[in-house]
Amino acid sequence: MLEDLSIKDFALIDSANVEFNGGFTVLSGETGAGKSLLIGALTFLLGGKAGVEQIRGGAHESVVTGSFYLGKAPSSVRDLSGEKENSTETSAEATNAWEWLSLHGIEIEDDRVLLRRVIRENGKSGAWIGSTPVTRADLAEFSSFLIDIHGQHEHQSLMKVSEHRKFLDSYASLTERVANFTSLYSELVAKRKLLDELNTDDRDRAQRIDLLNFAIKEISEAKLKPGEDVELDDEETKLSSFEKLYSDVEQINGALSGGEGGAVVSVLKRLRAVADSASSSDKSLQKLTDRLESAFYEISDIAEEYKSYSQSLVFDPERLAQVQERQTLIYNLKKKYASSVSAPLSEVILYFEKAQKTLDELDNSSDKKEKLEKEIAELGKKVYLEAKNISQLRKSAAEKMSAGVVQVLSNLGMNGTRFSVNVAEKSDNEITQKCGPYGIDDIEFLISANPGQPLQPLAKIASGGELSRVMLSLKTILCQSDESGESTVGTMIFDEIDTGIGGEVAVSIGSHLKKLAKNRQVLCITHLASIAVYADNQIKIEKSVNNGATQTHVRPIMGEERVSEIARMLSGDAASSESLEHARSMLAKFGEAV
Repeated sequence: MLEDLSIKDFALIDSANVEFNGGFTVLSGETGAGKSLLIGALTFLLGGKAGVEQIRGGAHESVVTGSFYLGKAPSSVRDLSGEKENSTETSAEATNAWEWLSLHGIEIEDDRVLLRRVIRENGKSGAWIGSTPVTRADLAEFSSFLIDIHGQHEHQSLMKVSEHRKFLDSYASLTERVANFTSLYSELVAKRKLLDELNTDDRDRAQRIDLLNFAIKEISEAKLKPGEDVELDDEETKLSSFEKLYSDVEQINGALSGGEGGAVVSVLKRLRAVADSASSSDKSLQKLTDRLESAFYEISDIAEEYKSYSQSLVFDPERLAQVQERQTLIYNLKKKYASSVSAPLSEVILYFEKAQKTLDELDNSSDKKEKLEKEIAELGKKVYLEAKNISQLRKSAAEKMSAGVVQVLSNLGMNGTRFSVNVAEKSDNEITQKCGPYGIDDIEFLISANPGQPLQPLAKIASGGELSRVMLSLKTILCQSDESGESTVGTMIFDEIDTGIGGEVAVSIGSHLKKLAKNRQVLCITHLASIAVYADNQIKIEKSVNNGATQTHVRPIMGEERVSEIARMLSGDAASSESLEHARSMLAKFGEAV
């Protein structure tokens, strides 16, 4: 459960500290007050995208912190702290917040966890779970066990038939099993693709083998070394500019240690003696004398090294020709086998390795084809059998899901509505073509909102208000499907679930949200008083202008202040006696009497 949220310099919010209680909480305020900013800040905290535009004007960073109460650890929680380090394969996946923390070795106190996220004006962001820094991906993965946010336009996902399968699989607890099936199916597709390549025309295959053999021979004979092109470029530069290099070094040698008394080393040697004499007269000069002596030894050493380097310089036109010839060879190889002539030599070496691997696959293709055909046949049976098993589980779950949605919809003012999760096998006849990456089923939600009307695709006929209620129904039964409650999120947030509804429908939704909040924390942004009066708690979002700067403020309201806010939501007038009396009446009837 979300216990408190602290926001600093996020969008229009200067500073806000909000405490949340359990049960049903509504967030209200006039249009444009910034209600969605609160959800935006929470989404940012939970691992949403971060951008410098989220920083309040004039500030250097945005900081959002939230405290969550996890409750006591579930009885079935697994200690996964050692699995991530000891397993050479994919680590076990957590099924709840406690297991995730165990898997990542994060300890918390008093069954509570603190999340913190920062975005700075230079674009860098940071995230912490407790005192442990984490990546954005880790933060998002962990927070998915804490909160489920139903966005303002999320119900539009119901317009995409491809999303319907995800809802059914989630309800049937098949998400992970279907993901494993997808991996199996992908393996089958990859093997079929390889077989198709092996079944290409013999002449085409022979031509490919000839080309690969030529490339392998040409690259192999070159005896390339990683980074050789860079080394050759450096050496060629040195050899081709020998005269200038020699002249520069000789000029340095002359200046440092030439025969004339004005050479740097000679000058420093004389100055050492003078400095020793000066420091004997004034001890405060000793440090400068020591530095001068150090400089003398350092310059003397440099002079010796330059002299040694000069003596080693030998112009070698034969070596220059060899280097340039080698550079030409590498240039031609890059032109053939790399992305460009300026690409690193590693691309040619990588091409060589891939060519060898491809050649191995093309050689002895008859044996490989026979083996591959057997593997495909066995894997195809396995894929199809698993697809059938998943399909059976889906069909069984679809009936229960359909009944559950209908029951919830009836409580949301859609009496007489029929809803069906239609699970139909793909129409192709060949077994190998029936399966897709998610099985053999085409899944679509069908609805009949009016008695006597046939079931039709939800995506084609449902209104915005109906879509909102169907989504709320799906969210409700997905929560109810986990009887243990151990993997269900403790907090649900609905951002303007009241889109396209009003009147008695709003009353039914408010009542439903209050019932839903008996077993979990529910937060809802709403414009409708008919929903707000059911809430156990109400938070008001206001916008003000101070010194020319627009700011958003967030605070809980109760008593007469809540009566005034409900009155404003009812009629736009928070002061008239009629509106206030109506608000008190509704709060007394549907919420807590004031």
